[in-house]
Amino acid sequence: MQLGLVGLGRMGGNMRERLRAAGHEVVGFDHNPQLSDAANLAELAQKLESPRAVWVMVPAGVTDATIDELAEVLGDGDIIIDGGNSRFSDDAPRAERLNERGIGYVDVGVSGGVWGRQNGYGLMVGGAQEHVDRLMPIFQALKPEGEFGFVHAGPVGAGHYSKMVHNGIEYGLMHAYAEGYELLTASELVTNVPGVFKSWREGTVVRSWLLDLLDHALDEDPELAELSGYTEDTGEGRWTVDEAVRLAVPLNVITASLFARFASRQDDSPAMKAVAALRQQFGGHAVHKR
Repeated sequence: MQLGLVGLGRMGGNMRERLRAAGHEVVGFDHNPQLSDAANLAELAQKLESPRAVWVMVPAGVTDATIDELAEVLGDGDIIIDGGNSRFSDDAPRAERLNERGIGYVDVGVSGGVWGRQNGYGLMVGGAQEHVDRLMPIFQALKPEGEFGFVHAGPVGAGHYSKMVHNGIEYGLMHAYAEGYELLTASELVTNVPGVFKSWREGTVVRSWLLDLLDHALDEDPELAELSGYTEDTGEGRWTVDEAVRLAVPLNVITASLFARFASRQDDSPAMKAVAALRQQFGGHAVHKR
């Protein structure tokens, strides 16, 4: 199958190579001319045979502009796939705008990171059945081998919604491992913390790919001494908590893990300063001066 692919960064570039290895023809565009197969989006569209399919893999902040530009060079019967980490609520308006031009729209939540080229990508797809069916050869090539790793989650928006929840769960899982790591390092008894994590990788109920990755990180730096605790969030965790508030669903773990990321950015927490001041005021408890 032929596919246009816009955005050839860490994810998009690896996706192009995995698709080509599976026998698909991929015409890629990137603002880096050394990576690109076309000088611009118009040339990319010209290199594809109708009906065309173009996968957009760009940062969320420029996705709308990219899709609108693509819509100018595509036409009736074509499909645009957004595989970036867009907010699910952006999908329906995009689909409506594109539908007016006869262009289909499919949203895909993509998981797999830099390992996807080798292991395959988890795909969560939202869109009309006819569009998903047409794109199945691409999805089959990108997903891992076997039964798992793909779902047609529902109509437009369902793919990105599923990926949002996936990333919220990821926040909670990562923070549970991180808290366990901190407790082990504080223990007077445990003298081989990296070895403990390695022992969990087989035969335990907490084994996972995230655990494997933490083990790799500890192999490289057993005390994580080269890293800062400052941790960014990319949006999906916030959106997941927003949805929990809207639907009155108690997301205790995911919300706490998101707030922990905010706390990681504070060298000297104003809130904890206030707590220390209150303890001193009501109980005369000692405080630490800067």
